[in-house]
Amino acid sequence: MSHDQKDAPQPSATQPSALLDRSDVRVKHAEGLGGWLSAFVERVRSGDLGSLPVIVGLVVIWTVFTSLNPIFVSANNMVNLLFDCSTVGVISLGIVCVLMVGQIDLSVGSMSGFASALTGMLWVNAGVPVLAAIFLALVVGAVVGALYALLFNRLGMPSFVSTLAGLLAILGMQLYVLGPTGSINLPYGSAMVTFGQLLVLPPAVSHILALIPGAVMLWAGFRTRDQRRAARLSAASTGGILLRATALTVLLEAVVAYLDQGRGVPFMFAVFLGLAVAMNYALTRTQWGRSMMAVGGNAEAARRAGINVRRIYTSAFVLCATLASLGGVLSAARLASASQQAGTGDVNLNAIAAAVIGGTSLFGGRGSAYSAVLGIIVIQSIASGLTLLNLSSSLRFMITGAVLAIAVIVDSLARQSRVSHGRA
Repeated sequence: MSHDQKDAPQPSATQPSALLDRSDVRVKHAEGLGGWLSAFVERVRSGDLGSLPVIVGLVVIWTVFTSLNPIFVSANNMVNLLFDCSTVGVISLGIVCVLMVGQIDLSVGSMSGFASALTGMLWVNAGVPVLAAIFLALVVGAVVGALYALLFNRLGMPSFVSTLAGLLAILGMQLYVLGPTGSINLPYGSAMVTFGQLLVLPPAVSHILALIPGAVMLWAGFRTRDQRRAARLSAASTGGILLRATALTVLLEAVVAYLDQGRGVPFMFAVFLGLAVAMNYALTRTQWGRSMMAVGGNAEAARRAGINVRRIYTSAFVLCATLASLGGVLSAARLASASQQAGTGDVNLNAIAAAVIGGTSLFGGRGSAYSAVLGIIVIQSIASGLTLLNLSSSLRFMITGAVLAIAVIVDSLARQSRVSHGRA
């Protein structure tokens, strides 16, 4: 050994070779079900609760209503619940978009009612083909959303004020379009009404679709595992990936089999889920989605990072108003009519509450399209359970309000926990 070799410092616990050895240990420790559970516990401790609170709440709600009336979990009642979830659920998807950028749209209920009225007027009264009428209703929604974005981006008008003004103006347009009769009945035997009230997926198609999420989870899990291992990072084990994908597939197949004991899986709910999946992909896998989260987290920082903040705000408002219009069209199909009551009452509040209850943050920068799915199932479960118990609708408002308050409190506490964990 030369003199230079003797004097050369030996690797310490803080040098690359020692860190490499430790990284190997971390990789082995993180693999397996135990490593996944440890990571999950660490995420919860850091305030990243995800969908855990709403899932726990849903289990509690279903348990209580089932014990009071076993008909609640019957296959046909679950099918009706999913039909009812679809209309407001689509509107709630749009609310997720504006909440993600830290804004709000208070006019989604009126927008949905106006879209249903416009569709009925063009199709039934003016003789416009139904698909063209629906398309025009969606275009009007997009224009309204673009107007909100213009008022916010160019004039600095708070979205709370502009959309509140829009709520009143659009409600007036809805009453004007409906005319003195106040309602337009849609042809009961039409494809649109059949879609909204009766159409379900064939059992074979339902079971095939139930296989897709597990297959995608399997493919994505193996792909992520290989990428992380190539970078010498902790990665999930093969057994853990297979276990999670199998559990999801078995659960979905069991749900489909149970719904098939009734009328089957509603086609309308499948469309709602398809929109949620598409939006979740856009929010998590595209540059636009990352920009949405960045703008919602800190708009000024996003602007300095080169993100076109005005364009992101515009996309959020346009998507929200367009999805509100689509929800109104689905509501008209569900009720086989467009009336003055469409979009009024609790539609507006339920759409906003569903997004928040499902886990989308009121502070912006955090949320998921699936939060609208979970949130609206919670709200409709409460409504369905109280209806079966023949209880007053006043209880539904009080219980839904309490659930919403709890969701906001949990979100606030989780946010404080994340801040504290980050400082630590």
